[in-house]
Amino acid sequence: MWRERFDRYWRGLVLSGLGIAGVAWLAATGRLGWYVHPRYSWFTVTLCGIAAVALITAVPALRTLPTADEDHAPHSDPRGHPRRTLWSIGSVTLVAAAAAALLVVPPTTLSTAAAQQRQVNSGAVSGGAAGGAAGGVSTQTDADLDARDWAMVLRQGGGSAAEGRTASFIGFVLPGDSNSRERAVSVADKTNTGASDVFFAARFVVSCCAVDAQPLGVPVLSPGWQETHPEGAWVEVTGVFVANPDVTSAHPVVLRPYEITAIDEPRDPYVY
Repeated sequence: MWRERFDRYWRGLVLSGLGIAGVAWLAATGRLGWYVHPRYSWFTVTLCGIAAVALITAVPALRTLPTADEDHAPHSDPRGHPRRTLWSIGSVTLVAAAAAALLVVPPTTLSTAAAQQRQVNSGAVSGGAAGGAAGGVSTQTDADLDARDWAMVLRQGGGSAAEGRTASFIGFVLPGDSNSRERAVSVADKTNTGASDVFFAARFVVSCCAVDAQPLGVPVLSPGWQETHPEGAWVEVTGVFVANPDVTSAHPVVLRPYEITAIDEPRDPYVY
C-alpha cells in the first residue's frame, strides 16, 4: 500500500523538495553563484520559496487521496504485481540518487575539460571593461582589469591596443595548443615550439548560468611552463604585453610574464 501511494503521489513531491533543499543549501553556503549569475540569485531563491509553500500546502491533500488499489479494490490481485514492485524499487532508487547528488556530493565548479570542450576565446561575451580599456576612455586603470577584460582587449584589432601595457591578474592554466589553429601548425611543423611555450591564464565568464559559461583567457608566453604550473592550477600572472615571436601563432600579442605565482582557487572562480 505504501509503495503504491509513494509511486503515485509522493515521489514527485519528494524529488521537488530535494531540489528546493539543494538550491537553499547552495544559497546559504554562498555557492549558488557557481551555477547561476548572482543577479538571478534572489529570483531563484524566491521561486524556491514559493515552490516550498506550494509543496507544504499539497501535503494534507495528498494524504487523503486514494491509491489505485483503493480505487479498484474488488479487482485487486492478492498475489501482488511484480512489475509494480520493481517500479517502486526504481522510484526509491531514483529518490536516493537525487538526494545524494543534491545534498551529499559536494558542489564543484567547471573543470578545465569543460574549458577545452567550449574552446577558449571562441564565444561571444559582452560586459567587462574591455571596450573602455581598448579605447582609453575607461575610468579603470590597467591594474583593475582582470583576465576577462584583457582577453577582450586582445580580441580587438589583433591585440595591438594591449602592446606595451602591464597587466596583473589571476586565472587557471590551460594549454595554449588547445587552439585549433596552433594544433594544426604544430602538427605540420614538428620543429615549431611556439604552441607549447604558451598557456592561457583563463577564467569562466558567466552570463546567465554555468551552462552558458564561456572560457576567456590571456595567452602567456612562458617556455617550460608545464614543469611548474600543471593544467588546471590557479596562478597570478604579472607581465607586459609584447608581439608574439612566433609569427605563425594564432595569438599575435602575448603576455611576457615578470612573475607567475601559484595560488589557491578563489572562492568565486567565475567572472560575470
